[in-house]
Amino acid sequence: RAYREQLAAKLSRGELPLGTRYHVFGDPPGPKLGNGGSTLHVLRCLEDLYGDKWTSFTVLLIHSGGYSQRLPSASALGKIFTALPLGDPVYQMLELKLAMYIDFPGHMKPGVLITCSDDIELYSTGDMGPVAFDKPGFTALAHPSDLAVGTTHGVFVLDPTSFSGEGGLEYASCRRFLHKPDVETMRRRGAVCAGGNRPRLGSSGEHGDSECVYTDSIFYIDHGTAERLLAFYKETGALCCEIDAYGDFLQALGPEASPDYTRNTSDVMEEELQLVEVRQKLFSLLKGTALHVIVLQNSKFYHIGTTQEYLFHLASDSKLKSELGLLPVAFSAFPEKATAWGGWASVVHSVLEPGCVLAPGSVVEYSRIGPEVSVGKSSIVSGSHIDFKADVPPNCFLSSLSVRATERARYVSMVFSVEDDLKRSVKSLSEIRSLRFFGVSLQECLDLWGVTLSEQLFSGANARWGLWTARIFPLCPTLSESVRMSLKMVHSVQHRSALKLSGFRLLSVEEMLARKDLEDVLKFRKQIYDEICLQRQKEKSDM
Repeated sequence: RAYREQLAAKLSRGELPLGTRYHVFGDPPGPKLGNGGSTLHVLRCLEDLYGDKWTSFTVLLIHSGGYSQRLPSASALGKIFTALPLGDPVYQMLELKLAMYIDFPGHMKPGVLITCSDDIELYSTGDMGPVAFDKPGFTALAHPSDLAVGTTHGVFVLDPTSFSGEGGLEYASCRRFLHKPDVETMRRRGAVCAGGNRPRLGSSGEHGDSECVYTDSIFYIDHGTAERLLAFYKETGALCCEIDAYGDFLQALGPEASPDYTRNTSDVMEEELQLVEVRQKLFSLLKGTALHVIVLQNSKFYHIGTTQEYLFHLASDSKLKSELGLLPVAFSAFPEKATAWGGWASVVHSVLEPGCVLAPGSVVEYSRIGPEVSVGKSSIVSGSHIDFKADVPPNCFLSSLSVRATERARYVSMVFSVEDDLKRSVKSLSEIRSLRFFGVSLQECLDLWGVTLSEQLFSGANARWGLWTARIFPLCPTLSESVRMSLKMVHSVQHRSALKLSGFRLLSVEEMLARKDLEDVLKFRKQIYDEICLQRQKEKSDM
């Protein structure tokens, strides 16, 4: 529903291309499907909507679900609606994706182009012509990268006789696809190439001139292969395991593909009984299917799915910032008297009052910041209203949300260190001490806050306990008060001072998202939008 409402609003404002059909498909009830299972489900939905006509469509499929535990500010309204400091009004990832891929449909045969919502691909083909997705089977983009980058991505083992490594665009054949391999495996399988002077994506975003591998980003499935996958989904019935579109589809491709990966479940959160069986069936289905690779020598792949990546690319002297022309202030009411920061911060769709201070490397989005507020270095403030004297500490992630608790909206603000691991969980209460909140044991934090440790402290049905499911954030009557209480929690931990939370109803991040008040969240953003527009009109009339 959150996706549909935001999509409808964009279309009504004329912010998206017209003449295109837009759909939002949620996963069916039950176990998580992963982006591979979601891909199969979308194919089924398209057939249900359009019958056989869907096989004549060119489809852009953007996977934008997931909990976004590494960048929780994107959790409530979706990663594809993550704001960027660009445009007026600001662009979100959806607009950027459509702009990046604008040339693809004209050179694409019927099929499905699959991408994720938190990555950016930039490339130049020079005079080599457009990128074309017109071959049977799978076709994937490939980017020259450091070996270290290859260990966290998919890596193509290219046929060395099929490409020269020169020029901005080459179509190569792939012998095998490796999913997050270690360096020794890359070398043993022949994935490592001598880099020479060709650019490659490094772990720091820089280019180098030694060895490289070719890593994945987006890929295309022609309509014939998509139909085979849909038939497989119908025959299999309801899935009870997570399928990875990259690891479980692409590893079955190429003449040197091996079924060994089907039995490796070390890369999944929980080993499901059905997973090995489904992988083996997919391997049998896709074995022998061609994997074509479009080698983009002059290209870069950026991921902005974590707090650290978000801060680095938006609020520092990053390559992405210069390449996209990201702004220090984008569609915001920003007073001249606000303390400057040398350009190394980012203000997006926000209202800042005179007197506030932003430290270098900080990001403020969809927020209203008062005159006596300082935001520390490398901090993120999202969806918050701070109208009192406050110091947001360095390396702090602060994100506020409206929730439905009674007949009217209430407010909760989650706060963490940008280095806290929200994905980590433990299986017993005795291990709670190993969880860290701003570098301090969660058990010690609970003692400072007067909160009793028990199984009831955590939300969710499964017995996995972590920061994501810990009921520690106070439910408050106003947005501003929720921010005040969460900052008091951080102050309590950093100064080892007691703070009693016993009088509050406490929610976990998991519960905040499940109970979010979508209308109120969007209403707050609209109020900021209107205030920015009003201030601009006033400035024009005063000129």
